[in-house]
Amino acid sequence: MEPLAAYPLDELKLIYSLLHTQLAENPLLMDSNLLHDLQTYLQTEARRAGVDVTLHAQWTTWLAGGTVLREVK
Repeated sequence: MEPLAAYPLDELKLIYSLLHTQLAENPLLMDSNLLHDLQTYLQTEARRAGVDVTLHAQWTTWLAGGTVLREVK
C-alpha cells in the first residue's frame, strides 16, 4: 500500500470531494479513519500552499483546483 503522499494531489482532492458529498446519504463516513486521514493530509498540503483552511471559500476553491485569492497585508 502506498502512503497518501505517493498519489497525485488532484486525484486525492477529487476522491475527498466525492466522499464528502456523500456524507448526508452515508453518515457512517463521518467516522471513517480514511476520510479523516485524507482530510488531514489535504489540509496540510493546502496550508503549505498558503490556503487558510478555516475559511470555507478558500478551502473549497483549493479543493476544486481554483485560484485562491488571499488578503493583501
